[in-house]
Amino acid sequence: MTIQLGANQYGKAETRLVHVTRGAEVHEIVDLNVSTALSGDLTDTHLTGDNAKVLPTDTQKNTVFAFAKEHGVGEIEDFGLKLARHFVATQEPIHRARVTIEQYGWERIDVDSSPAPHSFQRTGRETRTAMVTVDTADGERAWVVSGLRDLVVLNTTDSEFWGYPKDRYTTLPETHDRILATAVNAQWRHVDAESDWGKSYDSVRKQLTEAFATTYSLSLQQTLYAMGERVLQHCPEIAEVRLSLPNKHHFVVDMAPFGLSNDNEVFFAADRPYGLIEGTVVQDSAPEPGMAW
Repeated sequence: MTIQLGANQYGKAETRLVHVTRGAEVHEIVDLNVSTALSGDLTDTHLTGDNAKVLPTDTQKNTVFAFAKEHGVGEIEDFGLKLARHFVATQEPIHRARVTIEQYGWERIDVDSSPAPHSFQRTGRETRTAMVTVDTADGERAWVVSGLRDLVVLNTTDSEFWGYPKDRYTTLPETHDRILATAVNAQWRHVDAESDWGKSYDSVRKQLTEAFATTYSLSLQQTLYAMGERVLQHCPEIAEVRLSLPNKHHFVVDMAPFGLSNDNEVFFAADRPYGLIEGTVVQDSAPEPGMAW
C-alpha cells in the first residue's frame, strides 16, 4: 500500500473586522467576516512538522487588519483580491490563496428625520459575500465569485404545486394557490476579475428579486431557473449562477374545529424540516470555472 498526502490548505477563519472611515463630521462603517486559506508546497509540515513554509494563521489575521488600515476596504471583491495576491506574491511556497468575505449591513439612525453622522443600526437585509482565489500555477490568475445569503422573499399567491408522484407515504395535498417563500442563497461567477463590483451586485440582486416576483411558479425549481436565467440575460459580466433555495413552508391552518373557514388567510410558518432546492444556471459561452469554486 502506498500512502500519500492529498489536497490540503490552512488559514485563519472568520477574522471579524470593523473599519471606520472617520470624516470630519460623517463616519462610514464596513463590517466584515474574513477567512483566508492558503495551499501549496506544504508537505513537510504535514509529514515531519517542519514549519519553515507555514505562514502563521495569526499573521494572516494581522494582514487583514493591516490591509484595512493601509489600503482601506472598498468593495469586498477588491479587498479580497488585494489580500490573495499579497499572500501568493510574498510567500514562495504558497501557490494558491483563497479569501472568503461576508459583509454585514449597517444603516444610519435617523434623528429628527435626519441621518445621524456616526450612529448606526444593523439592517435586516441579506449578507453580501465574496470568494476570491488567486493561483500562481495559472499565471497568478484570479477568480471572483460574488454572492448573497439569507435574502428572504415571499409571494402570497401565484404559486402552485401539483402533478407529483404519489405513493403509500404521500400525505401532502396538491395545491393550486399557495405561499411561496425562501431565503435566497446565491453565488455568481464573474467572467473575469475586473468589474464594477458594487454596481454588479446591485444589478444581480435586482434581477433575482424581480424574477422571483414576476414568475408564476409551478415549482420552486422553475423559479430557481427563472432567477438564474434573468441574471444572465441582464448581467453580461456574470458567467454562472448557483442558487440554494430552502422552501420555507407555509401550511394553511385548519379552522374547521373552530367553526371557521380559512380561504388562504391564516398560515402556520414551519421552519423545519424544509425542502432544499439547489441548481446552477450557466452561459453556454462561459469560460471554464478553473479554481473559482
